[in-house]
Amino acid sequence: MNPHTKPVTDWALRPWLRPSTVVLLFVALLIAGWSAQRTEMDHMLVMSAQAIAAGLGSGEPSQVADGFARIGGNLLPLQVSETTELSRLQDFDREDLPWGARLETRSVIERRLDPQTLAMTEVTRETEVLVQPLGYLWHVLALMVETLEIAAWGTVLAVLLGLPLAVIGASGYSPHPLVYGLARGVASFLRSIPDLISALFLVLAFGFGPIAGVLALGLHTAGFLGKFFAEDIENAPRGPQDALRATGAGRLKVLRFAVLPQVLPSYLGYGQYILERNIRTATVIGIVGAGGIGQELKGRFEMFDFPHVGTMLLVIFLTVVALEIITGRLRARVL
Repeated sequence: MNPHTKPVTDWALRPWLRPSTVVLLFVALLIAGWSAQRTEMDHMLVMSAQAIAAGLGSGEPSQVADGFARIGGNLLPLQVSETTELSRLQDFDREDLPWGARLETRSVIERRLDPQTLAMTEVTRETEVLVQPLGYLWHVLALMVETLEIAAWGTVLAVLLGLPLAVIGASGYSPHPLVYGLARGVASFLRSIPDLISALFLVLAFGFGPIAGVLALGLHTAGFLGKFFAEDIENAPRGPQDALRATGAGRLKVLRFAVLPQVLPSYLGYGQYILERNIRTATVIGIVGAGGIGQELKGRFEMFDFPHVGTMLLVIFLTVVALEIITGRLRARVL
């Protein structure tokens, strides 16, 4: 044995369950129980169990099961056709009907006030209507295309804003600590404001339409991309970067040739997620007048036109699924 070699000392694993850990876990459980009671989590579990039991045929009534049954019954059958009275159409040409449309004469029952008896009476009148078998479906698809455009441009804006914020907000590439803190602060500020709230203010500034939707989505998601992109730059392997610096390469060249090739797969994944997320959110911010299918969805829901709502929900679902498949294949080809 080498006399200069130090003897190996005994070692032991550090115990993970210490008294302080037990106290912290106990306090966390107390807070969780208090919060669960405030948010009625226990009531939710009981109602969910009753709904499952009712679905299995227990025979006991369930508010949740009855609610879902009413929703399903009201949403079906889906509304795909559209019927419009000719009296509401301006400059209508009978010789130039839309594709697949037809004219029909229908009886309409109206309730009117009898001026003599002051009682409500039912009056039947004949009216001519234009029936388009797929008219409402085409209308929903057009609104969905506008929603996709809002989400796409919002994603483009988010990338254009997020990349510069990431570069100047990444340690080692920011020109100054103040710039670093400012970039991180701007990214935090952008993602802290819900896009629905920012859409409300942007509608007041730009008016109703897709401009407010694009800006609301782009600004909000730019904060997320600025954070994620910067963290990927900071966590990129240092070996290629040090090798390029040893040859005299500057920051931009190191970023271009040693960092971006390594973080590009993650960036594409972030972009795909943000695009899908923006499509789902674009259907919501339309409720406040920021364009897209959301405004139609809100109006139909308030008028209890649930078959129309069901059609829109199905179109939104199929669009998100199709987009996920397409973007997944494109990402696989790029990589």
